[in-house]
Amino acid sequence: MGRPATPKLSVEKIATAALALVDARGEFTLGEVAAALGVRPSSIYNHVAGKTEIIEAMRALIFAEQPDVPPAGPWNVTLRHLLRRYRDAFARHPRLIPMLTAYTVSSPDVMNMYDDIAAVLSGAGVPTGQLLDVITVLDSFVIGSALDIAAPDQVWDPAGARTPLLVAAIEAAGRGRPRADRAFELGLDLVLGALERFSRE
Repeated sequence: MGRPATPKLSVEKIATAALALVDARGEFTLGEVAAALGVRPSSIYNHVAGKTEIIEAMRALIFAEQPDVPPAGPWNVTLRHLLRRYRDAFARHPRLIPMLTAYTVSSPDVMNMYDDIAAVLSGAGVPTGQLLDVITVLDSFVIGSALDIAAPDQVWDPAGARTPLLVAAIEAAGRGRPRADRAFELGLDLVLGALERFSRE
């Protein structure tokens, strides 16, 4: 019998199977990934060293789902584009977020994105000594915004509000993805506005 034209296993196939498990229940084991792929667990180790490498492969996979060509233009236009893409990548797989934040980022594809963000921030005047501080702030904002998309349509129950002001605010905010998108865009405006101070110094 000849060898199959397409290899039965690859890092991408392993990551895809693991991601499906995480999307379904927020966790995976190597045994479950092997079962989903119809192979023995030992076969997985021919392609990855263990769970950490699979998690990094999933991290790269979610960004590869949406090919990116950053727009040419001012730094704030480029950064807004990068942060939208970053949020949307995580928003498609919210159950993966806790797992990713527990492991050191090492995927070359994802590090390339951080390189792009660092270059944009540097071009905006952010000093090298503060680049990672600003990137951490952006990470926190983007990851929180991605989780907000996965929240229930009604995040706050007006029946539990103590004041009419909060009831009115909850009713005015609306529900679901439109509310989350509007809040994200407002957050982008606030963050980018704050970063403009570096370009003026």
